[in-house]
Amino acid sequence: TCQHVSSLDLKNLCFVHLSRFLLFFSLQTFEKLLIANRGEIACRVIKTCKKMGIKTVAIHSDVDANAVHVKMADEAVCVGPAPTSKSYLNMDAIMEVIKKTRAQAVHPGYGFLSENKEFARRLASEGVTFIGPDTHAIQAMGDKIESKLLAKNAKVNTIPGFDGVVKDADEAVRIAREIGYPVMIKASAGGGGKGMRIAWDDEETREGFRFSSQEAASSFGDDRLLIEKFIDNPRHIEIQVLADKHGNALWLNERECSIQRRNQKVVEEAPSTFLDPETRRAMGEQAVALAKAVKYSSAGTVEFLVDSSKNFYFLEMNTRLQVEHPVTECITGLDLVQEMIRVAKGYPLRHKQADIPINGWAVECRVYAEDPYKSFGLPSIGKLSQYQEPLHVPSVRVDSGIQQGSDISIYYDPMISKLITYGSNRAEALKRMEEALDNYVIRGVAHNISLLREVIIHPRFVQGDISTKFLPEVYPDGFKGHKLTDLERRELLATAASLYVAEQLRSQRFLGTPRIPIAKSKQSSWELSVRLGDGIYPVAVSKDGSSFSVEVDGMKLNVTSEWNLASPLLSVTIDGTQRTIQRLSRNASGDTSIQFLGTVYKLQILTKVAAELSKYMPEKAAEDTSSILRSPMPGAVVAVSVKPGDMVSEGQEICVIEAMKMQNSMIAAKTGKVSYLGSLKTICNLSNRIEFKKEKRRILCCSP
Repeated sequence: TCQHVSSLDLKNLCFVHLSRFLLFFSLQTFEKLLIANRGEIACRVIKTCKKMGIKTVAIHSDVDANAVHVKMADEAVCVGPAPTSKSYLNMDAIMEVIKKTRAQAVHPGYGFLSENKEFARRLASEGVTFIGPDTHAIQAMGDKIESKLLAKNAKVNTIPGFDGVVKDADEAVRIAREIGYPVMIKASAGGGGKGMRIAWDDEETREGFRFSSQEAASSFGDDRLLIEKFIDNPRHIEIQVLADKHGNALWLNERECSIQRRNQKVVEEAPSTFLDPETRRAMGEQAVALAKAVKYSSAGTVEFLVDSSKNFYFLEMNTRLQVEHPVTECITGLDLVQEMIRVAKGYPLRHKQADIPINGWAVECRVYAEDPYKSFGLPSIGKLSQYQEPLHVPSVRVDSGIQQGSDISIYYDPMISKLITYGSNRAEALKRMEEALDNYVIRGVAHNISLLREVIIHPRFVQGDISTKFLPEVYPDGFKGHKLTDLERRELLATAASLYVAEQLRSQRFLGTPRIPIAKSKQSSWELSVRLGDGIYPVAVSKDGSSFSVEVDGMKLNVTSEWNLASPLLSVTIDGTQRTIQRLSRNASGDTSIQFLGTVYKLQILTKVAAELSKYMPEKAAEDTSSILRSPMPGAVVAVSVKPGDMVSEGQEICVIEAMKMQNSMIAAKTGKVSYLGSLKTICNLSNRIEFKKEKRRILCCSP
């Protein structure tokens, strides 16, 4: 940070930091704070606490004993086994830890107990400060039914819908018909996309009621649902608010959160390209009016749906810190966790509405352990065999709670990190995000970097032409990865061929010395055959110093690099264009996987002679899995809908898999008869085939 500054500038900089340091300690807050959460948000809170001189206590489940947040905290205590109901949602165990460690305050992060009024009440009864609003505001805003009524009374625009609790599937259908399809079925106490379903007809309403209530009970311990009109093709724009215990409240501008899958946000940015100053002010003032109506104190978020005419409707208020809060911090310069702690201690806000700027642009991508080629992201589990964050890229922030060697399990959210980039304008922030995604090394689990990169470079996104339906509209047949242009295909082929030759040359040397000192002069040209997809391409490579001249499709490309083959990242310049690639795997048969422009491509590189002989190699026949029910993701089997002897038709539900707190219906791929079933006590293992825990055999077979 201090490179290329004068000694006077350095003294001034040090004085500023010293002043801030003294300020933190002059404002007494808490001596010890417990974080009732895990992962990246726990780490995020700990960082601010360290800055403020507050000691921290981490809680963890038994499988999280070696987690990063556990190592970062001053103290750490296990609160139970892996299932959230027995650990991170176990209020009795957490209260015991608070007493044992004498923590004076609790920061709940988001999710888990962050919007649980009973938890806040129990803390208050023990004289422990809850870093968040009081129980009245949590109950009022955490319940979507009550919050909607309060919003109406506070003159906040609301969505038409049913303002009561839906009792059963039959009532859900009746209400949906009265409102008019499509409708949104969602958990009354929900958030984060859990317990939400869109229904376009009676059948989808019944199914949505069942799955939403199950997800709501699993995630929040509350299966109550409500139904409201679904606004087709809207934007999801939210207003960050900050309020104290003295009646002061601010709106900290907006966040655009329209890029979603399964009602969960994937890419967020601040500010929004869509809002004009007048609409921004109107949304902000309504958000503050709602906060004041419930005497809100702390950081919170009021979410709106905005139609194409800039009409906006209240969606819900989250009485906690949001996952996407870093983009607001980037453009305002505020530390929201610090502000929450100050408010909880009773200090008034330090800022006025006129003091809140929009300084630059920030973009956040949620990096998940997911396979984006399956429904835009089905969970993946495993161990992070290699992990390297792109912190060397300028203006990049990574909020994560994992490290190399960490396990991504089925018990918790599959988020790996939040990747944030900042720029003086949107184009700069997006360009840095593109570079950061290319330089992000994640090995051992599937991840969604390819999808994230495609979204931020898509012309519609770049132009700001987005809505919550962006992904299904842009990829109606599902995400297939980056589609190479002819030039990009040639660049990939040339890079892969150069990498192959560089590796061949390295293998001929031993500690910088040729393996056979009396060998003849080195080979300087190579004729290769490269298979990419369904195409086979002849490629000629010749070496010129540290560069390679590669002929592809009758065109010559110059490929230059340091060729550090031990590095997970390789910077390559192709005819003056710089690319960052990652080689993920290779074998003796010439098969190699290269991450290029965010997408992983499988190639086979052979010499011309080997390619001519390869046609004599027998091909392995693919396994016939048409009669096997195979789960697309790891998870737990929570329900089986058939029994031996049942006839099932194509598309019929066979069982329900719960993965990362989401319910997923598994359906039959063909018409047939169920031959046999195993015990309901089943899991999906790493190979994604549903098997017995002990017997290790298929639980479902369909005979035609």
